[in-house]
Amino acid sequence: MKHVILGVEKFQKEVFPGKKAEFERLANGQSPEVLFITCSDSRIDPNLVTQTEPGDLFICRNAGNVIPPHSNVTGGMTASIEFAVAALGVTHIVVCGHTDCGAMKGALSPQKLDSLPHVKEWLSHCRVATEVVKERTGSAELDDNHLEEVTKENVVQQIQHLRTHPAVAAKLAAGRIQLHGWVYNIETGGVLCYDDETREFTPVNQQPGGSDAATS
Repeated sequence: MKHVILGVEKFQKEVFPGKKAEFERLANGQSPEVLFITCSDSRIDPNLVTQTEPGDLFICRNAGNVIPPHSNVTGGMTASIEFAVAALGVTHIVVCGHTDCGAMKGALSPQKLDSLPHVKEWLSHCRVATEVVKERTGSAELDDNHLEEVTKENVVQQIQHLRTHPAVAAKLAAGRIQLHGWVYNIETGGVLCYDDETREFTPVNQQPGGSDAATS
């Protein structure tokens, strides 16, 4: 904890003064362009990965970057999504999974989560992903060899859940919001993006607006 406190002191003395004008502007409100939904994993830093500044991303984090389908039961994710889309007016939503995800390992073997009942119930929102991978691979049971595929499929399925939220569905119908599925590789720093047309994940620099697109 000591290094965390020292970090606060360093921020106040060395970083904040150079960004004072920016923080004064942000003190009066926010207008982020992107809702960034990712895992709670301590190895993921959305602002570091995207090289964005305070105020650029509205960030929601939970175990497994899960988005429960919309229901009449209010939860933190449901409220945050509604606020970001309907109140803040974000125009992009990124759902970002990552390699070596503990939540996805749990989804692969839910029988091992009996001592973590809340985690087990939460990860039931990932069941569609595991069932899809079972069907696709012809496997009755999944193991760590399926981790990468389940991680990717979970991102795809959480985007499907996202579409059930009224605020998102309305903006999609009006063409005022775009959904993006990413998988971040912790070891290499690579980011793969889901392509709806090909149903494949390709490097981020091959996406519209990426460096390859900009130079082609």
